[in-house]
Amino acid sequence: MELTNKPLYLVTDRTGLTDNVFFQRLDLACQAGVDLVQLREKNLESRDYFQLAQRVKTITDRYAVPLVIDDRLDIAEAVEAAGVHVGQSDLPVAVVRQILGPDKLIGVTAKTVAQADLAVTEGADYLGVGAIFPTTTHVKTVRISVETLAEIKKRVPIPVYAIGGLKAHNVAVIQPAHVDGVAVVSAIMQAPDTVAETKALRTAVLKAL
Repeated sequence: MELTNKPLYLVTDRTGLTDNVFFQRLDLACQAGVDLVQLREKNLESRDYFQLAQRVKTITDRYAVPLVIDDRLDIAEAVEAAGVHVGQSDLPVAVVRQILGPDKLIGVTAKTVAQADLAVTEGADYLGVGAIFPTTTHVKTVRISVETLAEIKKRVPIPVYAIGGLKAHNVAVIQPAHVDGVAVVSAIMQAPDTVAETKALRTAVLKAL
């Protein structure tokens, strides 16, 4: 699968949300213009993660939005997701590619040019690069400069997504890097008006690319 013309990438976060609100916001975001969804869960047992992924995929399939699963190859395979996204402490990309085969998406978090180069060499399909701004998500983040983002984009032949604290009002900062898209979490998941924020964010992202 190729990632062409998919500028707005949503990474999920259920923090503080009931299941009903989470699924409703995800549905509205896909309806309003999200191009790619990554289901990210750090603390769920396997059965619960599988059941959640099934429900999420029902929503993303309805809008023909590719679903990638954070870290968990087994969950990705079990629900027939479009692929997986791995970080620097997860399985090596080459191993993930060997397991998933040539047709699944593999995204990789990269914070340095060296990490980006290695990901490409091992078979990654796209990179998530950041954090551009401090984030409120409960994951370890290391801030990088827009200059590093631009350098990575120049070096690699695959799509690059900027991530980290990006919202409609500040996403223009990435414009000099000429990346392929923007990945967001709280900008959509915590928005009081999911549809309005998703549309505003998509418009701002397209201007910034």
